[in-house]
Amino acid sequence: MQRFGAGRRHPLNIAFTPRLQAAGMLRTRLALKTMSPVTSSRLPARPRLLPLLVAGGLAMATVGAPAQDTRLPDIGSSAGSVLSPAKQSEYGQMLLAQLRHYDYVLEDPLVDGWLRTTGNRLAASSDQPQQPFTFFMMRDRSINAFATLGGYVGMNAGLVLAAESEDEVAAVLAHEVAHVTQSHVLRGVERAQRDQVPMLLAMLGAIAVASQSGSNSSDDAAMAVIAGAQGLALQRQIDYTRSNESEADRLGIRTLSRAGYDPDAMASMFERMQAVSRTNQGGDRERLPDYLRTHPVTTTRISEARDRAERMGRDTVQVTTSTPEGTRTERVPVDGGYETPTRAFDNPMLPLALRLPPGALSGIDGTQFGWARERLRVLSANTPSQAIREYEAMRRTGALTDAQRYGLAVARQRANELDAAAELFTALLAEHPGDAWLTLGAAETDTRAGRTAAADLRFERLIERMPRHPAVVLTYANALAERNTPQAGQRAQEILRPLLNSSGGDPAFQRAFARASEMAGDAVRAGEAWAEAAFLGGRPEQALIQLNTLKKRDDLDYYARARIDARIASITPTVLELHRQGIRDDDLRRR
Repeated sequence: MQRFGAGRRHPLNIAFTPRLQAAGMLRTRLALKTMSPVTSSRLPARPRLLPLLVAGGLAMATVGAPAQDTRLPDIGSSAGSVLSPAKQSEYGQMLLAQLRHYDYVLEDPLVDGWLRTTGNRLAASSDQPQQPFTFFMMRDRSINAFATLGGYVGMNAGLVLAAESEDEVAAVLAHEVAHVTQSHVLRGVERAQRDQVPMLLAMLGAIAVASQSGSNSSDDAAMAVIAGAQGLALQRQIDYTRSNESEADRLGIRTLSRAGYDPDAMASMFERMQAVSRTNQGGDRERLPDYLRTHPVTTTRISEARDRAERMGRDTVQVTTSTPEGTRTERVPVDGGYETPTRAFDNPMLPLALRLPPGALSGIDGTQFGWARERLRVLSANTPSQAIREYEAMRRTGALTDAQRYGLAVARQRANELDAAAELFTALLAEHPGDAWLTLGAAETDTRAGRTAAADLRFERLIERMPRHPAVVLTYANALAERNTPQAGQRAQEILRPLLNSSGGDPAFQRAFARASEMAGDAVRAGEAWAEAAFLGGRPEQALIQLNTLKKRDDLDYYARARIDARIASITPTVLELHRQGIRDDDLRRR
């Protein structure tokens, strides 16, 4: 995976590695087989040396695996032949499912909606707007983001908590989007396959020459070869990574500007991360961000980002608008600009001279970023009580902002301090009337406090306003599920069904639809939804068992049986692929 901030290799990243390295490993075994008569006849006294060195060589090949290509993609590139787009998407989906299975993914409809909106705006403004993307949030508070095969982009909660604006978060996402559109991830796989075998053969040949000397220094010579090969592989990895990082920065800042975000945000985010590295004291919260381990933020990189942003702003004019409520200053591009932010919104039906300020058409809402960041602070805390203590510490240094008051309200609600939460939500709604995040928070609080009529009134008004808003629908459906009545189940099914196509890939949606169908007495639909939730949550074997069990029911009609058969056929290859890689469901294995 190409990471914006990762230094640690996640154990689940092997989902696509063994198959891709199989050819190289086979050739390595053939080389060893060819060399074995020489080593066994010349050095009978040290039979364990070569296996040890070979193990080191294989480790070196693994180190070199993430190496990146330095060139821009071209029409004649062979990177696309490594994996088809369908296979890339499959591996990306498998990775996300396994991350969900081990509870690394933070699933919240409000946060997910905000992240998808931000990511999709950037993807649509990239050089390849046709490339599909999937954005998801990790609950880890370390500063990190990464892109992997199939356009799957993950971001840690810690990175959002470190940012001061949505523009800075968008700068990171734009960087990761560029890694995908420039095929850096796929080219890394291709480079690993190309480099692995030649480097291994050269190293093994050098080991053979050193071993033939028969002297006491031969072991040291062979180990020196290992060290040299590892050093070469690491240097190649660093070179490729630096090249790709520079390219991702350059294209990312252009995407950032096109989408209507502030291009200066990339440099400011880099500076923020550099400051974290300088104040690092080695503690858990203050440790060096994963981002800085393999993608160091240097003064040069910051200055380059700032220079690119300045070049974009040279052909703009600063405009100040004064109103009775305040003053707003912004930069508006003029004709012939370096890269005007409105390029993504060009329309032949509009006058050519028309230019709009950044954010005018993109619908960027700074208020939502505040809600999202503080909601993430609560959801990523170990307990709601810990989150409350964080806000109490903030209050000792100054008055809480509206966003921080919202976060405190969410924390108190989750800590079952419902009266205090309701008071906070009511006060915030008076200042931000009709806000969906605040209204949902107040409705959830009413539900937990047993004020069903008040909660339903809020929910129904939101559904009338936003009938296809995933967060609104899911939150209401979960509230209805707590009542466990057929009427509540039917209402939940009614509001969920319009989202079956658009949200069918969300395990939280499938779980909500399964529970609603159970309450409504629709056992077949409930079984299908539970199986789909298991598959999306990284349990394809369980999903297959559930579907095969469901298929034995006598009350299935033709259409239900056809749906189940089709889903079994599509899930089976994934289960077989995981089995080939040695990945099996632990719960099923213990039965």
